[in-house]
Amino acid sequence: MIVVFLGPPGAGKGTQAKLISQELKLKHVSTGDMLRSAVEKQTPLGLKAKEYMDRGELVPDELVIAMVEEEVSQEENVILDGFPRTLQQAKALENMLSRYHRSVDKVFLFEIGDDYIVERLSGRRTCPKCGAVYHMKFNPPKEDEICDICGTKLIQREDDKEEVVRKRLEVYRKQTAELIDFYEKENKLIRLDARKSIEELHEEIKKALKDEC
Repeated sequence: MIVVFLGPPGAGKGTQAKLISQELKLKHVSTGDMLRSAVEKQTPLGLKAKEYMDRGELVPDELVIAMVEEEVSQEENVILDGFPRTLQQAKALENMLSRYHRSVDKVFLFEIGDDYIVERLSGRRTCPKCGAVYHMKFNPPKEDEICDICGTKLIQREDDKEEVVRKRLEVYRKQTAELIDFYEKENKLIRLDARKSIEELHEEIKKALKDEC
């Protein structure tokens, strides 16, 4: 089974993908994690991808499709988190999957307003030393901007800055409208209210998938 989690950055797709992958034994394939790993390792792909990510733009299709194919071709049950993001990517994905006599089974759309996303993402702070993650409103450090664990000054990731977040959301809305229509016409789209609690969303997704696994 191949499942797609679709939604804006910060909608909670990654959290749900990790929970579902552990419980239902699906491989969690996050293009964001793959790209961030490439950026950290400063691979040629990572350096090119970083230019787009820092500007709040989507990474071009050709930089991610090959990585996705490598993962999907080796696993029977997969959650795609962050891919496809455009109609062109969805069609490329279907073409690639057809070579393995497979197709996308279900698409979960995480729906949430832009202001919720901006609050969630722009408040995030990360420790550059130990990797701990905080939120200045929902999970603040004991001392302002200082990591509780190692005492290092916290940083805000470039793509968590409000102006970059709003640009990412603008790009997301523009490029995914056709994609949503595509999956809706295929009767594969399931809409979720991403403002709900982690537990509520988890139960909704699990219920929709349990008969398929």
